[in-house]
Amino acid sequence: MTTTTASPLLELSGLPRFDAIRPEHVEPAVRTLLEALRNTVERLQDDPATPTWAGFVDPIEIEGERLGRAWGVAVHMHSVMDTPEWREAYNAMLPEVTRFYAELGQNLKLFQKYKAIADGPEYPSLSPARRRIIDNELRGFRLSGAELPDDLKPRFQAIQEELAGLGAKFSENLLDATNAYSHLVSDKNDLAGLPEDAIAAAAEAAEKAGQSGWKFGLRMPSYLPVMQYADNRVLRETLYRAYATRAAEIDNGYSKPEWDNSPLIKRLLALRAEEAHMLGYANYAEVSLVPKMADTPAQVLGFLRELAAKAKPFAERDLAELTAFARDELGLTPLEPWDVAYVSEKLRVARYAFSEQEVKEYLPEPKVLDGLFGVIQKLYQVSIKPDSGPVWHPDVRFFRIERDGQLVGQFYLDLYARDTKKGGAWMDSAITRRRLAQGIETPVAYLVCNFPGPVGGKPATFSHDDVITLFHESGHGLHHLLTRVDDLAVSGIHGVEWDAVELPSQFMENFCWEWDVVREMTAHADTGEPLPQALFDKMLAAKNFQSGMQTVRQLEFSLFDLLIHMDFDAEKQDVLELLAEVRKEVAVLVPPAWHRFPNSFSHIFAGGYAAGYYSYKWAEVLSADAFAAFEEAGRPKGSVLDAETGARFWDEILAVGGSRPALDSFRAFRGREPQVDALLRHSGMVPA
Repeated sequence: MTTTTASPLLELSGLPRFDAIRPEHVEPAVRTLLEALRNTVERLQDDPATPTWAGFVDPIEIEGERLGRAWGVAVHMHSVMDTPEWREAYNAMLPEVTRFYAELGQNLKLFQKYKAIADGPEYPSLSPARRRIIDNELRGFRLSGAELPDDLKPRFQAIQEELAGLGAKFSENLLDATNAYSHLVSDKNDLAGLPEDAIAAAAEAAEKAGQSGWKFGLRMPSYLPVMQYADNRVLRETLYRAYATRAAEIDNGYSKPEWDNSPLIKRLLALRAEEAHMLGYANYAEVSLVPKMADTPAQVLGFLRELAAKAKPFAERDLAELTAFARDELGLTPLEPWDVAYVSEKLRVARYAFSEQEVKEYLPEPKVLDGLFGVIQKLYQVSIKPDSGPVWHPDVRFFRIERDGQLVGQFYLDLYARDTKKGGAWMDSAITRRRLAQGIETPVAYLVCNFPGPVGGKPATFSHDDVITLFHESGHGLHHLLTRVDDLAVSGIHGVEWDAVELPSQFMENFCWEWDVVREMTAHADTGEPLPQALFDKMLAAKNFQSGMQTVRQLEFSLFDLLIHMDFDAEKQDVLELLAEVRKEVAVLVPPAWHRFPNSFSHIFAGGYAAGYYSYKWAEVLSADAFAAFEEAGRPKGSVLDAETGARFWDEILAVGGSRPALDSFRAFRGREPQVDALLRHSGMVPA
């Protein structure tokens, strides 16, 4: 049995000890830190003295940060190294941690202390950041049920605990279902059209499994090349059906009944609705919007439907072109769902005379990272250097950001897909910037992706979409790492409205379409030659290829998410029927009836985006408009990498974190309200 005194999870003065932390360390360390925070809270809630920032807020924040940092490691490991041991360690403590925070949020004595600060003589003299923290805390207490009658609080706590467990189980079911499926191809002729690196990766996967042939699965680096390039229509359909029915009730030959997320979805929706009603709101969407920029669900619905009305004609045109090409050039009638990515790639090649695979050969990982770091260094006048620190996997790398020789922040980079890593890409906080008695504690971030790794001893090569994803997550990272706020609760990404948190990430994506950026991150995997400008011009011409279809797809997800959290009764109504209604309104591509998209919609059922998926499009308006400032400043100079505008973006957006409303930060940077024009222009959705 590991003793708490020996636990590396309790070494909280520096970087996490990933070289020493083990699953068995989680429970004793987290229990120790829970108890310390609980004791601090109990002492302060009963202190008769008038609460002050130094005497009340600071001690709670210090102990809370210690618990948050240790538990954050367990959460992180559950995401990137989801072995049975880490899963067990995480799930063993999840109910207790959730219960504790639920109780904390309902602690009426604490609530009264924060109200006393807000109403007291110290409040006007606090910094704007600290006043915002107090205001956010009061809002958080109200949303956590602090003002509920005592007889209702236990039920509210039970809801929070069950919701946390259901979210974790949803994610685990999806990961297990994704990993359980494999399809072995024995005849190489069936692999016609597939890129050589995808074939080599499939051969390695088969060999690793002790099989002969080529093994394919449902993780993105294996699945996507088949859907996009495989000439074998049966192979595409086979993988599509397996992917579309993950974690569902359908007998697809590989799933297990206990992985079915359908009952979890119903229960999650019912509990969220119950929570909203207990808090006095009509539905969960209203609750979700309280800490966001948007004011009401009706406002968001209006935004989404207005954008859909503008995008749908472009989407219908995209689909008509795709259907005609499939029929006339490929003899595919009707166009099936498993044909869409394949035909789209063929049409792209025919129209623009290049393929994504051709571009991928020019994007080896070392050059891409050099290009990304170069953008950051030019915009913000910083330097990025390799650093050393314990990591959780040999593939993980560690870097530091410096300004004038001073450490600004550090970040981990975990790029490759693994069986034990949940899908997708994300940024998370390891350490948040704050001011301590001994000085500034600098921030640390995790940047995690699921890209194909090196094959055959060569560096990994990334698709242009992979590069965009990397830039996106780096934008989140910069938001966290370049903060200048010294108060933990609004430092970096903390305290930023959810529907504005994507602004810095989507902003960074725009640089992937600038020639002076792209040319610096390319070198052909075999010849070392840079990407020819003629090929880049074709990419640029194809940038908005099917942007109408892509836009209405995102709007479909956003509307579905919002509507199931509004006037929807999960016990009496069918989630799939609602999704069908949404598709009638905005979609142009409608999947088969057996498709179970909701069962893998982790963003809203396991990822914190419930009634908030719209924020991607909401923030895209902000990010496109913000990037337009770089276009305006940089075009006369021949480059959007304008350091003066970068300094303003740092000062007014990145540096301030959540210390002021996001709309105020945008106005300070842009000098006006946000406008949708730049997004429509960047997406090619402007009238001819």
